[in-house]
Amino acid sequence: MPYFEYSKDVTLYYEEHGNPEGKETIVFLNGVMASAASWSVLWPVFERAGFRVIAHDFKGQLKSSKPEGPYTFAQHCEETKALLEYLGVEKAHLVGTSYGGEVAMKFAVMFPEMTKSISVIDSVSELDPVCKGFVVGWKVLCDTGDGETFFWGMVPSIYGPEFIEKNMDMLTARAKAIKDNPNHYLEGQKILYDTFAEDVYMTDELPKIKCPALIICAENDILKPPKFSKILADNIPDAEYVTIPGAAHVVFFEKTKEVETAIFGFILKHSDLFA
Repeated sequence: MPYFEYSKDVTLYYEEHGNPEGKETIVFLNGVMASAASWSVLWPVFERAGFRVIAHDFKGQLKSSKPEGPYTFAQHCEETKALLEYLGVEKAHLVGTSYGGEVAMKFAVMFPEMTKSISVIDSVSELDPVCKGFVVGWKVLCDTGDGETFFWGMVPSIYGPEFIEKNMDMLTARAKAIKDNPNHYLEGQKILYDTFAEDVYMTDELPKIKCPALIICAENDILKPPKFSKILADNIPDAEYVTIPGAAHVVFFEKTKEVETAIFGFILKHSDLFA
């Protein structure tokens, strides 16, 4: 498996797909519970179009190092930049969901020269008491030490009821997979939750984002409801805004085709593939 050693404390797991010599590169940035492999539902369309596709686990996530925290979003951006430089990527389209969308926005602020566009799915630039309450609950679930208990406790906040009903077999398998993860998986999650709660505030920085931006929100997201996406769209210059009806927080699983269409069309519009 490919790993990038950023420092003596941080080694990042990454995956590459598509055309390694592709004229355009797309970088997928994970939600907090997810991993690089989670994006397998979205990257095939970009593979077929000739893109180079890169995804990685942030430090604290599944296959990457889990040094003591809390971390910062700036650190995630610096580590992502170093990984892209290591892979010879000069500029990329960033697609991030939730925590990954927040990294994408921070990256666009810090490294505009490397950011061709950002597509941000169900993310925030500030918190309210309800969102903070979810974070506290997640940490309590981690403290059980049981990955299966943790997962089922998280399910109602990230998936919609119709999706849960139709996908119980998949969710049960995922719960078992998390139960079988080593204990440090839950410890890494707690560090990432602290990072989110303490460092996600960036509304005042959003006007600094000058690249094309697509903001996608799920209509029925109770974790990071549409009001937060509206803040992003209102503060990022010339941002495009799309609502996906009938979906909850993990919208790219629940409404994969709709999200694929929105992101692929947006990125294609801002690519040089046909130049």
